[in-house]
Amino acid sequence: MSSTALLTERLLRAGIRDVVTVEPVTGGLAALAGTAHRRDAPPVFVKTFAHAPDSAEDIFVAEAEGLNALRELGGQATPEVIVANHEVLVLSMLRPRPRSEAFWEQFAHALAHLHTSTAQPRFGWHRDNWLGRRRQTNSWTDDGFAFFAEHRLLRWLSEPRVEAALAPQDRAALERLCDRLAELLPDRPACLTHGDLWAQNVLATADGRAALIDPAVSYMWAEVDLAHLWTTAPPPESRRFFDAYAELTAADDGWPARMPILQLRQHLAVVAQFDDDWGAAETIRATLAPFRTRP
Repeated sequence: MSSTALLTERLLRAGIRDVVTVEPVTGGLAALAGTAHRRDAPPVFVKTFAHAPDSAEDIFVAEAEGLNALRELGGQATPEVIVANHEVLVLSMLRPRPRSEAFWEQFAHALAHLHTSTAQPRFGWHRDNWLGRRRQTNSWTDDGFAFFAEHRLLRWLSEPRVEAALAPQDRAALERLCDRLAELLPDRPACLTHGDLWAQNVLATADGRAALIDPAVSYMWAEVDLAHLWTTAPPPESRRFFDAYAELTAADDGWPARMPILQLRQHLAVVAQFDDDWGAAETIRATLAPFRTRP
């Protein structure tokens, strides 16, 4: 069955029966997606899996909950959730983001508000959710270093693709880095984070505000979100975003040096899930190089 036929079938089963055509949408890495044009209503965005991950009955419900949390707790613009069930997610349509520095500066204010208004002492989330096709464990803990080490870094070492990509000395280096996190990163409170915040997950509302999609929310360090934007080829017009965000959050001058360590989590997730890792394994090895031998 073609992707458009599958999406149409899932929409029908979800009770949306006025679909005229479904236009495929590219850019996502894990799921099938499209724009469904309707006879009696505005178009909607639809997402499904041809073959869902194991035990993924809650994947779209968890994503919808994350969108609602970002909007209701963090004041972010997100699409309206129309349907979220075990096989499909249907959302209101957003627009491509404009290529302007003003847009990214506005987003800096929005993201700074999310991070500074939701600070709390515990790390985690009240349920597990998903990062791509892998479950994200969010067990509550008071220790951010332990949480990041166990649930955001070391958890990937058992993934078959990661086992194949990293040599024993790389794995040992990651474990040493985890042992030293308290020396390498500042002790900061948790806050509500998007959890998968690269530029592709930043779109725009009809009135031009930044809007977020595809979250993997948890209460975590704010710089985890910042690292994903910083290290994944942000567009040229976003350069003012980083200066503005640093000013708004009173970030210290050392924040750029921390980005490679914080982004290890995302690189490990990419290696774990895709045959083409777009250089992620090489980047992991380079980041771990200083930890290959004991100090």
